Amino acid sequence: MSIRSQLLKGVLDGCVLAIIGKQPVYGYELSKKLREAGLEDVSEGTVYPILLRLQKNGMIRGEMHPSMYGPNRKYYYLTEEGRKALAEIMEEWNKISRPVDRLFRAFKP
Repeated sequence: MSIRSQLLKGVLDGCVLAIIGKQPVYGYELSKKLREAGLEDVSEGTVYPILLRLQKNGMIRGEMHPSMYGPNRKYYYLTEEGRKALAEIMEEWNKISRPVDRLFRAFKP
C-alpha cells in the first residue's frame, strides 16, 4: 500500500461526510465529487464500502429516489450522529494537520 493510500485511508470518512453534509448525493456522484476535489485515485470500489460502513454506524442514511436517467438511485443524507462525527473529525484534523504542516514547512532538504 502506498504512503498516499495509507494517509488517505485515515481521512476518507471525514471527506465523505463533508461532501454529504453539503448536499445529499448518490454513490457515483460522491466518487465524482471526490475526484473533483483532487482525490483522483479514490475509486468507486473504495467509496461504496465506506458508504455501507457509515450507514451501518448511523452516520448517514440512504433513501431511494427515482432517476430521469435510468434506475432509482440511493441518495445519502447526513444524520445528526454524522454531523457530530464530522465536527469531531474536523477538530482532530486541525489539531494534527497544523503542527504537521509546520514541521514539514520547517524541513529543508
